[in-house]
Amino acid sequence: MLFSFNLYSQETFKVKIQGSGQPILLLPGFACTSEVFEEITENLAKEYEVHVFTYAGFGDVPPIDFPWLPQIKEALINYMETNNLQDSIIIGHSMGGTLGLWLATENTLISQLILVDALPAMGALMLPNYDSKTIVYNTPYNQQLLKMKSESFKKMAEQMATRICKNTEKQKQIIHWMVEADRETYIYGYTDLLKLDLRSELNKVNIPVTIVAATEPYGKESVASTYDKQYKNLKNHTLIFAEGAGHFVMYDKPQWLLEQIQKALNAHE
Repeated sequence: MLFSFNLYSQETFKVKIQGSGQPILLLPGFACTSEVFEEITENLAKEYEVHVFTYAGFGDVPPIDFPWLPQIKEALINYMETNNLQDSIIIGHSMGGTLGLWLATENTLISQLILVDALPAMGALMLPNYDSKTIVYNTPYNQQLLKMKSESFKKMAEQMATRICKNTEKQKQIIHWMVEADRETYIYGYTDLLKLDLRSELNKVNIPVTIVAATEPYGKESVASTYDKQYKNLKNHTLIFAEGAGHFVMYDKPQWLLEQIQKALNAHE
């Protein structure tokens, strides 16, 4: 079943629904489509009602106005309330995990979070002397990306894919998503993500949270330090390391990740 959700007369995302039972929302990372969760969706749909999303500006979903990320968040809240998705579980990768945390600070319909290589403040990892209030759309770097020719943008995407995924075959899919994304959404949507800092809000999250952290390319010690600092205000969480995996854990260690998800689900039934 394919479902589109409109907010303020704009299509903020498309949803594929599969299976029946307790609802699970699968939230992809930035620029990815629902396809990133394909194997996980098929597995979970045997026991759960799985809602897997593709955001506006990515895949075949038309772009929307900005700010992009706050609209996605509001649309997700409305979607859950409209469809009465009580006791929902959110599984989010990267930005999808950050969105899950954001929702959990405001929404009582969520019973559990499973985050795959996701942080509450991505900007704090990416930018020195990070201050979310100073992040703006109109920067020289963003303008450079907007004007970048397709060939140069693809080369940048290829370099990025090799850093965030060790599975060479799946790197091609990641590159395709990045290249096919609406360019303004790719640039300004990511700026929205950099502006979001949830670290001080984490004490509002009172549900079980399982965090899967990839150790590559920074190494386990560095990753552990980053996660400890960023999640210090989160009361109830379990941190698991995906050793030897890059950011796309579902591609580098697919069976292992499925096992971790199932363990987390079983532990909090």
